[in-house]
Amino acid sequence: MSKKENDNDLSFEEGLDKLEAIVEQMESGDLKLDELVKRYEQGSKLLVQCDKKIGEAEMKIEILRNKDASDPQFEDFDPDA
Repeated sequence: MSKKENDNDLSFEEGLDKLEAIVEQMESGDLKLDELVKRYEQGSKLLVQCDKKIGEAEMKIEILRNKDASDPQFEDFDPDA
């Protein structure tokens, strides 16, 4: 399995953790320009992946909200009423 496939299988939290580590490396000032560019590319890909996962979660929430709104609302049955 390639590294790209592994990154695509990351959970949102794992992707965010990896992205934060990349940002820390970039901010350290210890990276040479070539490595800095590689980290930037990795971070950009992770950012897109995390954004996609957030979008998917938002769509699921919207579907659930719409489903709840379209379900009939039943009142408790009171046999004495």
